[in-house]
Amino acid sequence: MPADAAIVGGGPSGLAAAIALRIRGFSVAVYDARRPPIDKPCGEGFLPGTAPALRELGLELGSLPGIPLRGIRFIGGHSSAVAVFPVRQGEGRGVRRTELHAALVARAEDLGVQLNWDHPVSSMEALAERWIVGADGIQSRVRQWAHLGCTEYDSVRFGFQRHLAMAPWSNEVEVHWGALGQAYVTPVGEGEVGLAALTHHHGVRLPEILAELPQLTARLRGAPLTADRGAITARRRLRRVTSGRVALIGDASGSVDAITGEGLSLAFRQATLLATALQANDLEVYEIGHRALARRAQFMGALMLLLDRSPLLARVTLATLQAAPPLFAAMLRLHLGEATSPPSRTAQPAGREASSVRAKQSP
Repeated sequence: MPADAAIVGGGPSGLAAAIALRIRGFSVAVYDARRPPIDKPCGEGFLPGTAPALRELGLELGSLPGIPLRGIRFIGGHSSAVAVFPVRQGEGRGVRRTELHAALVARAEDLGVQLNWDHPVSSMEALAERWIVGADGIQSRVRQWAHLGCTEYDSVRFGFQRHLAMAPWSNEVEVHWGALGQAYVTPVGEGEVGLAALTHHHGVRLPEILAELPQLTARLRGAPLTADRGAITARRRLRRVTSGRVALIGDASGSVDAITGEGLSLAFRQATLLATALQANDLEVYEIGHRALARRAQFMGALMLLLDRSPLLARVTLATLQAAPPLFAAMLRLHLGEATSPPSRTAQPAGREASSVRAKQSP
């Protein structure tokens, strides 16, 4: 018998959707052409607001292998400004993407999600499940099949990532601002640091970005590192993220620029919202809520991208933030202000023995 829901894409957003649906009693099948661990270039720094979103899925951010993060530091020219996460928000965490994926896979397995690796999906007609969730990334085929086109596709930037075998020198996420882009340094282990960079200049690569950041280059000199991995980040919004029995989640449903650090946190909150909507048999609940979830991150991303486009404005802003620490703290509080999930209204079922339980309102 087909499951209640098919998730196309077994990355973090797809697994989060599968977990949220299982918690509410749906039977779920995940399909992905790859096999774990599924990696992807990203900053790997999680803001405190990710913790309640993960908790809705039965996971604790603080229990994931990684390093606690106390705040964010902006560095540019002769300026350095730091903002500490509010005590009430708790700590952030630096976590390797592969470690996060492994934790989500284990949670999904424990709940009895059907995980179909090495299983590409060729069309929606190949799926017999009642609901179809597209979690297949920025180039989503499910989005194409459902005719859910993109209305905005702007601020396209190019990203690069390396990992360095060295002890972290800080428990902050450092954002280094240069004329060609930003470099993000995140401690992800006792002996490992993640380095990511973003630029809107086509053809520019990580070494060129670092060449304009002498303070960071000196810090990293001589550290063993992995090869560059590349990705594209963009600010995209869709007219709709649902159609018929199809819903999109994560990057398939639009995205915020990686500068916000909110991509995965948004996906986890979308997963909980989607499960609530399917339990009510009403995808319009997800449609409306999806727009509301992304609003703050889109706004903050637009502000940060203004600095990216103007090195002069970035230098003036960083100098101002250094001279007025309360201003930077206020900006961080604004960024984190809505990064929480609503209290869970459903109890979490036991593991595999609940795999045959159907949602009461599921058709």
